[in-house]
Amino acid sequence: MHSRKKTERALKNSIDILLLVLCFLVSAFLAKKHAGLEAGFFRLGVGEIYFLLFLCLAWNMTARIFGLYDEFRSTSLGAELGALSENILLQVASTTAVLFVAKSQALSRFFVFTNGILLLAMLVSWRIFFYLLFTWLQKNGNHLSRILIVGSGSVAMGFADTIEANAQLGYQVRGFVGSGPKPDGEPRWLGTIDQLAQVIEREKVDEVVIALPHSDMEKFGDLIDTCENFPVRVRIIPDYFRFMSPRFGISRLGMFPLISIRANPLEQLGWQFCKRFFDLAFTLLLFVGVFSWLWPLLILLIKMTSPGPIFFKQERWGIKNRRIVCYKFRSMVKESRDVDEHGHYLQATRGDQRVTRLGSFLRRSNLDELPQFINVLKGEMSVIGPRPHPTPMNLEAKNSIRKYQLRHLVKPGITGWAQVNGFRGETCNPDLLRKRVEYDLWYIENWSLLLDLRIVWLSFWCMLKGDPRAY
Repeated sequence: MHSRKKTERALKNSIDILLLVLCFLVSAFLAKKHAGLEAGFFRLGVGEIYFLLFLCLAWNMTARIFGLYDEFRSTSLGAELGALSENILLQVASTTAVLFVAKSQALSRFFVFTNGILLLAMLVSWRIFFYLLFTWLQKNGNHLSRILIVGSGSVAMGFADTIEANAQLGYQVRGFVGSGPKPDGEPRWLGTIDQLAQVIEREKVDEVVIALPHSDMEKFGDLIDTCENFPVRVRIIPDYFRFMSPRFGISRLGMFPLISIRANPLEQLGWQFCKRFFDLAFTLLLFVGVFSWLWPLLILLIKMTSPGPIFFKQERWGIKNRRIVCYKFRSMVKESRDVDEHGHYLQATRGDQRVTRLGSFLRRSNLDELPQFINVLKGEMSVIGPRPHPTPMNLEAKNSIRKYQLRHLVKPGITGWAQVNGFRGETCNPDLLRKRVEYDLWYIENWSLLLDLRIVWLSFWCMLKGDPRAY
């Protein structure tokens, strides 16, 4: 299965790049003609060749961000065309940005417009053609891989249902063989494990998928030996799915296959570098453009309205449970305590008497969090990530909230996916904290630069419209 889908992805990627080059050549030719310059269809300057190479590299990078060539992108034409359109839009934006800086006379706004229209028309038409062609081939029995499933439990049935719900992927379930009696009302039952050889020969199977529970592990050797007497591919679905998240990972170390229970894109060094670059660029931009005048104003207001220090410092937990000192603008009276006499953390509540009048505004607008960009510069935090909690709160929650500690697989953030979805502020109700953890884990498993940009925008929008849980 994987090898065939890999071939299809390579085919799509190769033709996309060829069409991208063709659109560039046509657009450059027409733009030069429009500007009254000498033009030839295959005549590009050295700078234009480098520009074309940059656009090809940018296409592959953004395609990875949008998941354009993911195996299950093709489960629906709409999803695939949506990802394709997003990639084309980002390609046009990259083209515009480069040409704005380069101020090219030949490749003007006419080039950008023409190139964008051609990309949209040609790439969308090609993808629709590809989809319709493969659908037609599959309806006529071509380009189909016939699958026999060994097993009749929940894993086997779930796998068959997934295949049949995505018929356009080109797989056809011929039926099941199992170790027990025929399940009631199961028309796809083809026989028992002892009849496996006859079923493979009769049904002209291409692939056999073994989906037996671990209690039948001793049968795997005989089953594989039987299958390998025929020209079929053998695959095994391990019965581990009750332990896994939907985005698990598979890798190999030497001869040993390794299954990661949940995905974490930020384990990859390249994505860590990209996220760190974004953090630094975004933070420095804010310091130059906004903080240079906003911070002195806020510092002055804090000193004028309430005695005490300007900054509030608190120990919190960062990546891998490392202790960090988290900075905030002070929003409470200096005599306030954050733990009670029993050592329990005192979260801020609605109408909290510890909060100053200016502090109430700072907390509602999230301006009290701005000093945490110092933590970002120090590398202790990220702009986007799970919100760091104070040490007493972590100590209380780590043994009572399932999977709580997994939040610390990545750097904490100034804002996060949980916060823009309404799970910020007080979490005295354990269910609210569980939901926050759920959203934080979803963010870790589904991280992308595009998702970070989306959260930045949503955080800014929440600041403008106000958040009822901000107090």
